[in-house]
Amino acid sequence: MPSLPPQPLSPLDGRYRAAVSELGDYLSEAGLNKARIHVEVEWLAFLTSHEMFGAKPLSAAALAELRAWAANFGEPEIARLAEIEATTQHDVKAVEYLIREQLERQGLSEIAELTHICCTSEDINNLSYALTVKQAISNVWRPKFVAVIDELARQAKQYQSLAMMSRTHGQPATPTTLGKELAVFVHRLRRQLAQLDAIEYLGKFSGATGTFAAHLSADPDANWQQLGEEFVTGLGLTFNPLTTQIESHDWQAELFSRVIHANRILHNLATDIWSYISIGYFRQIPVAGATGSSTMPHKVNPIRFENAEANFELSNAVLGSLAETLVTSRWQRDLTDSSAQRNIGVGLGHSTLALDNVLKGLGQIDAAAEVIAADLDANWEVLAEAIQTVIRAEVTAGRSTISDPYAALKELTRGRRIGQQELVEFVSGLDIGQEAKDRLLALTPALYTGVAAQLVDLI
Repeated sequence: MPSLPPQPLSPLDGRYRAAVSELGDYLSEAGLNKARIHVEVEWLAFLTSHEMFGAKPLSAAALAELRAWAANFGEPEIARLAEIEATTQHDVKAVEYLIREQLERQGLSEIAELTHICCTSEDINNLSYALTVKQAISNVWRPKFVAVIDELARQAKQYQSLAMMSRTHGQPATPTTLGKELAVFVHRLRRQLAQLDAIEYLGKFSGATGTFAAHLSADPDANWQQLGEEFVTGLGLTFNPLTTQIESHDWQAELFSRVIHANRILHNLATDIWSYISIGYFRQIPVAGATGSSTMPHKVNPIRFENAEANFELSNAVLGSLAETLVTSRWQRDLTDSSAQRNIGVGLGHSTLALDNVLKGLGQIDAAAEVIAADLDANWEVLAEAIQTVIRAEVTAGRSTISDPYAALKELTRGRRIGQQELVEFVSGLDIGQEAKDRLLALTPALYTGVAAQLVDLI
């Protein structure tokens, strides 16, 4: 049987590529190499601007050309790097040699030996990962996350006052509004967003074991700790002054843990919406030309939310593994992080795909107000809570002598449905004040929502 032509192994690079391809600009091997070149070029610029080791500052034109070359990293550079690495068998060394070639083309051979000087591979890698992950979160993942929150907030306001049956333990419970229930998710997700935005992206630049030993050997008079911090912060990162050969990756574990938590909340949203669809609270808006089942033409399946569930779970599996793995390194360095970090894009990719499905799913549903209203009208027994609470207040105020109000309502309602007429008759016969009785007689399940509608304004 003939073999297929080369195929993408991951569905993120195959079936779902369109939804996550932007992440490849940052979290692919090419994205990592582009960042490495950026860091190496900026280190050259930093050294020359500070006239380290007797170097003179680059002219504005030469520096602009070098930076433009780094920024325009593309297919020719990717191909050339592959050729060089086939010989070096070392990815960061290949980057160094590629930069030396560019310096030669620009007539800057006199500073070639400054390329990668005082650096260990991890100095370049940790900064490159910090930059690419920060850009992937800021430019791709976060906007999709915010779009989901904004759509939930819009629907929360739209359905702010739409009374709805609650279900605790899956059983009818004190009514709420659909808007308030969506607002709960908005509030939860915004807390996670604030914590995500507070994450520091750390970087180290202190040599083979974090001691600046080579730096001091080359120039014992320079304040290398200060220079290292200046360089790292100049890249838009937070300087980590105390490390081994590697940056300790705690910030990555913190970031992935926050994304995991956000994924879990959205997983909860997906299962809730799926369940509301299943009982008819939401109508699904059919997509023209789409098929719900290969044999049942009537079906419109909640596939967006099902897809989201699966991808949030996959994302959490990968990011959870990374968060556990990356914070451990044997003594001053081992290479487990090198392999692990190449899967950051996989973890964030599955989350990004899930976010895309949640957003599309939310755009393909509409609240079925008549179904929701009918469910409320079929569950008058939920007013038992209000009735027994009012009776207790009346007893305390001396306007009633009813003993054990809870037991009385339990006997009337537990495990059975009662209608409006039965409840009216029960309330009418109660030994309570007339004002309280009138309040209870005016109550309906749809009106028994407390301040649910006002709570939506908190978002």
